[in-house]
Amino acid sequence: RHQEWSPGRFLNWAKQVGAATLTVVRHQLENRLHPEHGYRACLGILHQSRHYGNERLERACAQAVRIGSPTYRSIASILKNGLEKDLPHESISEHEPLVHDNLRGPGYYR
Repeated sequence: RHQEWSPGRFLNWAKQVGAATLTVVRHQLENRLHPEHGYRACLGILHQSRHYGNERLERACAQAVRIGSPTYRSIASILKNGLEKDLPHESISEHEPLVHDNLRGPGYYR
């Protein structure tokens, strides 16, 4: 089943939702030893739009990026509890990739 998926396909799908969603999906793909390890997380995150819609998913991803927890579990919790509504619309803009001392990049695992 995973043969149908590629990083490019996930990134294009995320880009259609918005910049914050793209940041989260990119984080899932780039911070794993192999991008394929992030496919299930990406699918789970992107499928949240079926239930909550693209706008709420984008706001939840922006909130997850803002709190430094761009994970499926965090995004699902934000959506379930309606916490994305606490984020002002103007906060959703082009997000910089997550970079800080506590995040290990792919080079760490080589």
